[in-house]
Amino acid sequence: MPMAELLKRLGQDMGTLVRQEAELAKAEVGQKVKAAGASGGMFLGAYTLGLLAAGALTACLILVLARLVDAWAAALIVAVMYAVIASVLALRGRDRLREAAPPVPEQTVETVKEDIRWAKNPTGSETR
Repeated sequence: MPMAELLKRLGQDMGTLVRQEAELAKAEVGQKVKAAGASGGMFLGAYTLGLLAAGALTACLILVLARLVDAWAAALIVAVMYAVIASVLALRGRDRLREAAPPVPEQTVETVKEDIRWAKNPTGSETR
């Protein structure tokens, strides 16, 4: 093969490789953003449910407990119960957020590093 043809083919192959790596990065970042969005939804759900539950059930629970203990103690018991539930939801949301972070296309970074190593030594013993 003439040198000009080899250079032309190398340029085409490098262009294809760059496009494929960009597509891989886009797909990988998209997956991580979806996971982060799900954790945000959990935080929003925790907040919304906390407000709804506090508004709708607080009076009922306090009145029921007030039959057993003083009203102030009944209110404190209900408040502590809500705090525990909200904490559990927040911790689960935090865990999901940690799973999604950082939104870096790790697989793409590794394949680009491999491509660079290969480009520096295309005839060496490393295989692609």
